[in-house]
Amino acid sequence: MSESSFQSSRLTTLTGLLLPLSDRYLLLPNVAVAELIDYQDSTPEEGAPEWFLGPISWRQLTLPLLSFEAACGGRTKVGGRARIVVLNALGGRNELKFIALLTQGIPRSCKLDSQLSYVDVPLTELELAAVQVGETVARVPDLIGLEQWLVDAGLMHPAA
Repeated sequence: MSESSFQSSRLTTLTGLLLPLSDRYLLLPNVAVAELIDYQDSTPEEGAPEWFLGPISWRQLTLPLLSFEAACGGRTKVGGRARIVVLNALGGRNELKFIALLTQGIPRSCKLDSQLSYVDVPLTELELAAVQVGETVARVPDLIGLEQWLVDAGLMHPAA
């Protein structure tokens, strides 16, 4: 392998995480995930949107726990393998550094390359694309859009 083809293949390979939800898989870049933690119950405030499951505690912070399924019009399920994925907020807001997302198991690492195949399936407002990852069709979530939903609903909690 020549040096230029090695560099080319090295630059087009990324590691992602497949997050199992109750009705779909999400594909996230590794850098989006801060930590996987055990599920903890939370109670939303009266009148909160269905996708807001309430505040949780993480590293002495209070984070908003969200259901991606409910945000996309589905139902929130808390299965026996439920976990919480703490995501790094990508929107650059000082008051929102992390958000928590309900997942139905342990995320799986996967290698992605520039040959990623897009899948033509209906997408919701918070999904940017659907791609084939091995045998799995995964949705690419609009994480900045999800953060904006938190802002619009007045559900941001200070990061400090």
